Amino acid sequence: MRCTAAGLLAGLRALALLGLMALAALPAAGQGVQPRTVALGDANPRLDAEALGLGWVDTGGAATIEQVSGGGPAVRFAPQRGDVIYSLGDSSALWLHYRLMRGLGDRQGWLIEFPMPLLDSVTVYQQDAGGKWRAQAAGDLMAVSRWAEAGRYPYFRLDLPPGQPHDVFVRIRNLTSANFPVRLVTESAHDQHIQIEYLGLGVAFGALVLLISACLAQSWVYRDRAYAWYALYATVTTLAVAAYTGVTAHLLWPDFGALEDAPVGCLAAMAAGAALLFVRNLIGIPARLQVMDRLVQAYGMAGIVLAAVYPVLARSTALAILSVYVVSATVVVLVIAAAAWRRQDVVGRWVLLAYLPLTLSVTMSVMRLFGWLPVFFGTQYSVVVAMAFEVPLLLVALSIRSRERHGAQIRELALSSQDALTGLLAPHLFHDRLRQVVARYKRDKENAAVVFIDLVNYPRIKDYYGSAVAEQSLLRSVIKLRRLLRDVDTVSRIGEARFGLILEGVGSRVAVTDRAARLIAAGLMPLKGLKPDVTLQFHTAAVLLDERMMEAPDLVDALSALLSSMSSRTRRPIRFLEPEVTQPAPLDPDSMHPAEEDSMLPRPDGPAPSLSRMSS
Repeated sequence: MRCTAAGLLAGLRALALLGLMALAALPAAGQGVQPRTVALGDANPRLDAEALGLGWVDTGGAATIEQVSGGGPAVRFAPQRGDVIYSLGDSSALWLHYRLMRGLGDRQGWLIEFPMPLLDSVTVYQQDAGGKWRAQAAGDLMAVSRWAEAGRYPYFRLDLPPGQPHDVFVRIRNLTSANFPVRLVTESAHDQHIQIEYLGLGVAFGALVLLISACLAQSWVYRDRAYAWYALYATVTTLAVAAYTGVTAHLLWPDFGALEDAPVGCLAAMAAGAALLFVRNLIGIPARLQVMDRLVQAYGMAGIVLAAVYPVLARSTALAILSVYVVSATVVVLVIAAAAWRRQDVVGRWVLLAYLPLTLSVTMSVMRLFGWLPVFFGTQYSVVVAMAFEVPLLLVALSIRSRERHGAQIRELALSSQDALTGLLAPHLFHDRLRQVVARYKRDKENAAVVFIDLVNYPRIKDYYGSAVAEQSLLRSVIKLRRLLRDVDTVSRIGEARFGLILEGVGSRVAVTDRAARLIAAGLMPLKGLKPDVTLQFHTAAVLLDERMMEAPDLVDALSALLSSMSSRTRRPIRFLEPEVTQPAPLDPDSMHPAEEDSMLPRPDGPAPSLSRMSS
């Protein structure tokens, strides 16, 4: 037993010693890990390099290329995996180590790409012929004009001597959590891929610019500010997406780097705020929800404020605020659209369809910023696809709302110029037309007839059958009137049951009497199938301007008085104002012939001139 216990104790001591030796050997083993050599050939022009090299996170972010390449005790590279999401923050840096070898007979040059437009900073180190490390940098924190190769995202040319292994070190800094895609491509494959990318982006942005131009043209032609506001919103949104995809930094402001990566956040905040303000104006919040309407308006204006203060905030704080604001703004837009759809507003349905894909793509992008999703096509370019759907759908919603508003304005204008029940000319416009006709007669002697018509039995119909039948009788009267009038004749409802007519070019009583008699006869004829069977009794008062010239207000008073003087049982329902009685004017004494004037003087030796001779 004692021997057994002694042997067990000796074995435990040996195991502990071996463990300590293994722990002591770990740093040396980690330090000695070398990347495998990656063979590059023209036959395989494109490689995903995330898992082809080694990686190490420098938590202090202060390591130099000499320290990293020399394999110091703190440098512990390990094999990479493509799906690892790194949270580097403000201070850490990710180092990658690749060993590449180009074939002896290959002619293509090679590049290393980092297809991530919002990558903060990436530096590639290569050795020159003298063994000195040469650094090339790019990233979202510096102007594109200072990059090693200008583009939407960083890429670098590799100096690979044929048939010789070549070490390449990469240092990456990025505030947000992400996996970092790395590609090794030939120059020709890179050029072709860039052309395809810009072709797709160009089609999307070109269509958006065309829509914006069309909206501006419609705003100018139709004097509709809604299209101008939509063009402004679409422009801000297009710029925000272009900045997110790296297009603006590459093509619009490649020399601008004073705000580092702040323009992307500023445009995103402005786009979210503009979306809230535009949808609020497009859909409209009911009047009973005035507090909510003011809150939505204030929240939309907050996007503009956030865009102004975004560059001066700490990057981590600004990014967190921006993420919350953008996601919440899109959710508020969806809630407003869904509530409008529930109110049977067809515009709400189109807005909901427009913002659903955009909300999903924005949510995916924010989740990628926080490291909850990896970097792939969906998290980088789904916003472009969603916006390509959103802008045309919103234009459809705007067209529907604009048509509704224009229809309401047309109806409002019609109510101010037409009678609401009969659709005839409004009374004030009839009186204006009458003044014009009288003035034209004074100036050019263009004759016209003015006719007032009363539906005499309207009060009795209203008292006996009710308002509905009385209004129906007015509509029947209008139908019968229009059958007797020309298109150029003016007809108006100038009283509850009184109609006014201006028949320009009519110069005889016969023409007026014929129309009035046919109207009276048509009113007394019962309408087949009408219940109740109601006849219409008309009285007519008319005047010809060449018979009775009066001012327009005097004509209205005279015709109204003539209608009022008629009995309801009169046998003369058609009457005219009597022509003015004119007397021959006496001659002016100055116009007499001298001899005739002398004959009118009394003679001393003769009788005085007779009265009859004087009147002649």
